[in-house]
Amino acid sequence: MNKIYLLLPTLLYMACSQQPLYEVGQIKTDKGELLIWLYDETPNHKASFIKLANAGYWDTLSFNRVIKDFVVQGGCPDTPTGFTDSPYLLAPEFNDSIKHVYGSFAAGRDDNPQMLSAGCQFYIVQNKNGLTRLDNKYTIYGHVFQGMDVIDNIVSVPTNSIDEPMSKIMLDVNVITMTKKEIEANGFRIPD
Repeated sequence: MNKIYLLLPTLLYMACSQQPLYEVGQIKTDKGELLIWLYDETPNHKASFIKLANAGYWDTLSFNRVIKDFVVQGGCPDTPTGFTDSPYLLAPEFNDSIKHVYGSFAAGRDDNPQMLSAGCQFYIVQNKNGLTRLDNKYTIYGHVFQGMDVIDNIVSVPTNSIDEPMSKIMLDVNVITMTKKEIEANGFRIPD
């Protein structure tokens, strides 16, 4: 019984000193690793990303469209009939305070009038001046806080006539947990 009382202060200290963990998107490629802050302001897109990443959905796919000073896109191939291979579509979650800036992580879509996002398609803004013309037209649901040097490298690879890399850049997409201290050590301030 005395041993339990001796352990209690240690267990209490451990429980109180633990920092909260945040779910972070991770994309590994042969060019390097990306870490993505996922916005709570877009709960359906965030939940969809976590669901598909945990299921290994993207792990046989690639960045299929790369355009310098525009975006790096992946997740499912573009087709003339829209996102026929997407497992589902998501209603838009536009947020006036989240803009298309360098490093924005957003959901792709075709020209459907409801502006529904493809559940599987995502892109990363590579234009250093941002892409304000896309604001409130495509749902931004995250921000790359580590690895934009990787994205800048990817947009420089040789591509074919439809902006597809000549050598595939495969995706390994995961969700990892990080503390606030670990995230902020990478230069990203967690929103209040």
